[in-house]
Amino acid sequence: MKKILLSLTVIVGVVACNSKPEGFVLNGTLTGDVENGTQIFIRKIDENNQPYDIDTTTVENGKFTISGPADSPDLIYVFVDKVQGYTLVVAEKGEIELSAQKDSLNFAKVKGTEQNDIFFNYLNESRALSDQAMSIQRDMQNANMSGNEATVNSLRDEFAELQEEYKNFELDFIKNNPNGLISALLIEKGLNTRMVESEEAQKMYDALTPEIKETLPAKNILKSLEAAKAREEKGKSTTIGATAPDFSGPTPDGKELSLKEAMGKVTIIDFWAAWCKPCRVENPNVVKIYNKYHSKGLNIIGVSLDRKEEDWKKAIADDQLSWNHISSLDYFNDAVAKLYNVEAIPATFILDENGVIVAKNLRGPELESKISELLQ
Repeated sequence: MKKILLSLTVIVGVVACNSKPEGFVLNGTLTGDVENGTQIFIRKIDENNQPYDIDTTTVENGKFTISGPADSPDLIYVFVDKVQGYTLVVAEKGEIELSAQKDSLNFAKVKGTEQNDIFFNYLNESRALSDQAMSIQRDMQNANMSGNEATVNSLRDEFAELQEEYKNFELDFIKNNPNGLISALLIEKGLNTRMVESEEAQKMYDALTPEIKETLPAKNILKSLEAAKAREEKGKSTTIGATAPDFSGPTPDGKELSLKEAMGKVTIIDFWAAWCKPCRVENPNVVKIYNKYHSKGLNIIGVSLDRKEEDWKKAIADDQLSWNHISSLDYFNDAVAKLYNVEAIPATFILDENGVIVAKNLRGPELESKISELLQ
């Protein structure tokens, strides 16, 4: 009986030693004249990209320990009071070891759990490429100051190649590490910066492991993909070959004018604003084209994204824009701008006599050439 009890005790002891903590336990070691009682702040980033504290502890004899819940992997930021920089750590179930020099927190070593190993493998490779980029930029600056144009051009090409290499490195890292939180973060960044097409992002998201799909970055990816699909669907209504959606809006004299009422044999829908410098620079060219082709059937309807009525009216008068105008004075919240998926101005849509969009965003000689072609 004693032998049986002893065996059970050994088994229970082994299980207890091998079981993971319910949350994360972060054991930190700091070197470099760190006083006892120095505060350590553990922070997260909110939806507005602002840090907020989730816990604090203090350093004793160069060491600290802090723990917290970790239902799914999540990024936390480790700050030391009155010290610049921070260390990124993936909070996940298990014991995490952090070692850093007090004045070099950005270069801390973190290990002990799967996510942190993946994350810091990425950081190490990423830093090597970033160091190359900084070196090229320094050389380019020196060559530029000395007037060595050939070297500047050569370094510019080298930098462009490195940028492409960095992009491919990140894409390959995501594909090779579908079980990494950093992969979800990179997909999210690629979508938000429009560096990754939604179709490619969807494939990479689909390849993520079930655990990673439960994380906040992965959930944000889904939201971004849904928004991208909505934009694409909306954009189909204003692609070349589509019939331009009808709309109406208030004119400068307070009347209501629709697109159908303003159309000619050829019609330009011109999204602009008094505050938009590129719009104002292009206006003289549009005036010249309108004066030349209006009698042959060219009509223009200007949709202003101004906020102030006086600015809108003054710009019409100053630039001698003698065509039709409408505006809700609602900036980029303008219903017509949203209908046409306009996110930047100037933006133009050229319609044929049937209201079909035949060209978009032409300026200067290209615009006149297209108008001339359509009216012949």
